[in-house]
Amino acid sequence: MESSNLKGKKVVVGLSGGVDSSVCAAILKEQGAEVIGLFMKNWEETDERGDCIASKEYEDVIKVCEKLDIPYYSVDFVEEYRKNVFNDFLEGYKKGITPNPDILCNREIKFKVFFDQAMALGADFLATGHYCQVQKDGDRHSLLKGADDNKDQSYFLAAINDEVLDRVLFPIGGLLKPEVREIAQKYDLSTAQKKDSTGICFIGERKFRPFLSQFLTPKKGNFVDLESGEVVGEHTGSHFYTIGQRKGLGLGGEGEPWFVTSKCTESNIVYVARGTEHPSLFVNSCTVMEFNQINSDILCASGEVECFAKLRYRQKEVPCVAKVVDGEIELTFKHSQRAVTIGQTAVLYHGQKCLGGGFIKSTGPTCFDKGIPPVLP
Repeated sequence: MESSNLKGKKVVVGLSGGVDSSVCAAILKEQGAEVIGLFMKNWEETDERGDCIASKEYEDVIKVCEKLDIPYYSVDFVEEYRKNVFNDFLEGYKKGITPNPDILCNREIKFKVFFDQAMALGADFLATGHYCQVQKDGDRHSLLKGADDNKDQSYFLAAINDEVLDRVLFPIGGLLKPEVREIAQKYDLSTAQKKDSTGICFIGERKFRPFLSQFLTPKKGNFVDLESGEVVGEHTGSHFYTIGQRKGLGLGGEGEPWFVTSKCTESNIVYVARGTEHPSLFVNSCTVMEFNQINSDILCASGEVECFAKLRYRQKEVPCVAKVVDGEIELTFKHSQRAVTIGQTAVLYHGQKCLGGGFIKSTGPTCFDKGIPPVLP
C-alpha cells in the first residue's frame, strides 16, 4: 500500500520488543497512520535469574511506544498457544515426525487470534516485522519474498489465508537489515542495537533435547546400522531424533560420521548410516498435505507446474514439478533431496511469489531403497 493511502488509517503493529517490529511502528507513524502497539505473550518462561522473559520484552515495547508517542496494549495468548501450537508440536514428536511450531504459530496465533484482536480494536490493518512483501494483483494480494535474501521470512507465512493477507502490512519487507537498524537509530529507539532472537519460538537458543525431555518421557532404544543391521549404540528415545541428524548421536568409531536415516517409533529403533551423501539420506519425491494456496490459480487439479520448493527455512529453493493428486501436492525434484523430513513444511515459489505451503506427509523411496545413486546438482 502506498504511504499516502495510510493517512488516517488505524494500524495495529504487533510489537515483540525487537528492532524489526519497532521500526515498523516508526515507519507507519511517519506515513501518517494512526498506530497502536500490541504486544502478545505466548509463552511463560524465566531467564537464569528468574525474571519473566515476556515481561522484559514488554518493557522494551513500552520504551519504543513512549518514544514514538503511540498507545500500547498487551494480550495474553498463553493458553491458546499451548492448545493450538505446543500440544500439536509435542504430539508430532510422539508420532515420530518433526513439526515446525513457528509456522503453526503464524497460522494459529499471530494471523488468527492476534489478528482478530487487532480487528477488534478497530484496525484497518495489522502490521508485523516480517521480512516479506505483499503485492496487489487486481482484487488479490500476493505474498512475495523479502528484499533481504538473508532475512526473507515468506517461508514462515505460507499458511496465511487470503482474507487475512489482504489486511496485513509488512513495512520492512522492502528493506535490508542494516537499513532497518539505521532507521531505528534515526528515531533513537532503545531496540536499535538489540540482538536478533534465534531458534524455535519458545525454545530460543537453548539445547533442544533437554528442553524436549521436560515434556516427553525418555525411552531407551537402539541405534541400528542400516546396512549391516547391527546395533551400534543406544539412544534415549527415537522421538528425540530427526532425519539427517549428525550431532548428539554419541556414536564414534573409525570412518565417516554417522547420520540418522530413518526411525521406527513402534520399535523405538533409530537407523543410522555413515557418510554425508549416503543414498539412504536422499529421495526424489515427496507428498505434501494441507497445502494452503495463496491467491493463485497456478496449481490446479490437472496438469503439472514447474516451480521451486523450499523444504526447510535455511535451505535454498530447489527446482521441482508440482502436481495435484487427490487434493494433495506431489513434488518431484530435479535433483535428489537430502534429509526430507515428514512433518516439516514444503513451501513453493514461482519467481519472487510464494505460492503457498503445506506439511510433508510422506517421501518417496530413498535412493538406497531403489539401489541408485543420488542425482546431485
